[in-house]
Formats: sequence, structure tokens, C-alpha cells
Amino acid sequence: MIFGIVGLGLIGGSLAKSIKYHTRHAVYGADINETALLQARMVRAIDDVLTDENIGDCDVVLVALYPQAAVDYILSHRPLFKENALVIDCCGVKRHVCDQLFPAFRDCKAVFMGGHPMAGRERSGFSYAQDDLFENASMILCPAPEAEAELLQKVKALFLSIGFGRVKFSTPQEHDEMIAFTSQLAHIVSGAYVKTPLAMKHKGFSAGSFKDMTRVARLNEQMWTELFLENQDLLLTQVEALVDRMCEYRDALREKDAQKLKAILREGREIKESLED
Repeated sequence: MIFGIVGLGLIGGSLAKSIKYHTRHAVYGADINETALLQARMVRAIDDVLTDENIGDCDVVLVALYPQAAVDYILSHRPLFKENALVIDCCGVKRHVCDQLFPAFRDCKAVFMGGHPMAGRERSGFSYAQDDLFENASMILCPAPEAEAELLQKVKALFLSIGFGRVKFSTPQEHDEMIAFTSQLAHIVSGAYVKTPLAMKHKGFSAGSFKDMTRVARLNEQMWTELFLENQDLLLTQVEALVDRMCEYRDALREKDAQKLKAILREGREIKESLED
């Protein structure tokens, strides 16, 4: 089988490395960054450069670009895809991508499916790509409504074979709603938290809590701005709900209400414990 990977940053580069580590499939890679391409070839993460001339040889094409760039690439290359080739984007939002690409592939010889590898690091670029990045990680897949069960099982087996711990199927709406909470909101909270002036004096006073809270504040603001705005409605709902919950803590402290404070702290602890159970 031949994989084509468009975009050899952290996610695309890790996909290439994971495929080569776990399988004997061939991997063709493309990136506008010549250094990333050279690095990928030097460490044998890719077997060849992906071009318009050989993309038609690929059985699977994984597009790891920013959302609109991914849509534009897939639409412009749609006539070049092999018959029954599987084309999957790797973007962090799904409605924006799938709403444009599902209709475009209804009369196409290739098959499009939305995708989102649920793994990452604070740093980006091929230099930080890892062959074990997706170990124990989920691959979320958003198939078109008309996709057949046989195809879904085939795609699930494919991603498990290249190193993912699990595969979860979702609708674009469900994906974006959950990601607004589990990922995007966490990045906003981390960025807001680290902005306190006391952060500059944290050394010697901080331990695991500070490290956990600030980890994802180190982000690519260009990419995350696009992701946030393309999921604006669902993310805004989560931000506003969090603000309301934070006000409960603020009010209990302002009023020195020990009973109220104890109650909301207990509620948080019990919810966390139920999640672990």
C-alpha cells in the first residue's frame, strides 16, 4: 500500500514515522518546507516526494494542513486521486472541512473522510515528530453519512495497524462540540492562566500543578486562531459556561462563605473521581 502525506509537521511527520515503524507500506511526502522534506528523507520517514504526478498511485492520502489549506488542497487535487483512494484530512475542526468536502466527493471516484489524530506536543515541526506519538491515542473519524459499514471497519483496522490505540467514529457536529471542551477550552485557560504577572516569579514556588496548567499555553497562534474561529459558536458556549463556573468560586471567596466554597470544591472532586472510575 502507498500512503501520501501532505504536510510534514508534527502530525504529518509523526504519521509518516509511525507508518514506517509499524508497517512495510510506502510513504510519499509533500511539504512547502524543503528542510522538512530533506529531514524526512534522511531519516527514511518517507520513501519519495509526493507530487501531482505520483499522487494517483496513492491508496491513502492524509492531509495534515491548516483547515482551509487542507480543503483547498483536497479540492484542487480531487481529479488526480486514484479510484477508491481514501482521502483523510487531519484537522482539529470537522464541520468547516466536512461541510465543504462531503458534497464535493459524492460524485468522485475517491472517498473522503474527516479525521483528527488526537495527539500532539507543545512544539511543532518535523524535528519534533515521533514514531510513537499516537501510541494509546485516538483517531477520530467522521465518515460521510452514506459510508458503508464495510468501509468503516476497513479504515478502523488501517489506523490501528499504523499505531493508534483506538479509533472513534463521530459526526462533525459531535466532534467539534467535544473538541471545544476537551482541547480548545484547555488552550484558552492555559494561555489566560500564564498571563498573571506572578508567572515570571514562579521558579522555586511551582511544581506539577503549574506545569500542567501552563503546558498548552505554548501554541501556534496562527493555527489555533483559525481553529478557534472555525469553531466559534461551540467554543464560545464553553468559554461562557466556564466564566459562570469561575464566578461561583470568586463569589464564595469574596463572601468568605466556607460552606459554599466547600460545596463547590467537593462537587469538582466528585466529578473528577467519577471520570476516573
